[in-house]
Amino acid sequence: MTSVKGLRRHPVPEGLAGPHVPMLASWLMEQVRDVLGQGDLGGLRGSHFRLLTSVPRRGVNVTALAAAISMTKQAAGQFVTYLESTGHLTTRPDPNDRRVRLVVRTPEGDHTVRVVNARIARLERRWAEEVGAERFETFKSVLYDLTVGDD
Repeated sequence: MTSVKGLRRHPVPEGLAGPHVPMLASWLMEQVRDVLGQGDLGGLRGSHFRLLTSVPRRGVNVTALAAAISMTKQAAGQFVTYLESTGHLTTRPDPNDRRVRLVVRTPEGDHTVRVVNARIARLERRWAEEVGAERFETFKSVLYDLTVGDD
């Protein structure tokens, strides 16, 4: 593994015609994990950040949160419970339906989201510098189309 401009690189294994897209995506995610793992973010993992950054300021119920991040309601509930124990999230009754609990970020959760978003923005700028702004925007647009789309 080599590094150019601080980005982790992988040599193509001998005899392999070329790495397939899932392999490339996995290697790219290693760079994301490297950046998110820098410094103290309380031992949170990428999956915690995905959930934490998906909680809107007004709050959200666990069912809607789970659907938004393609996670089961049970798994989302476990993540919420864990992030409550770390002080990143809290729950409170929904003022519109007291049977429903809203998941809301705490000030610590807001701080962590700002740090994570800043690190991701820095990484995206590095990628854009590496391949050029236009190519990076095309790459990001293709990823969007393949994962979110405009159906």
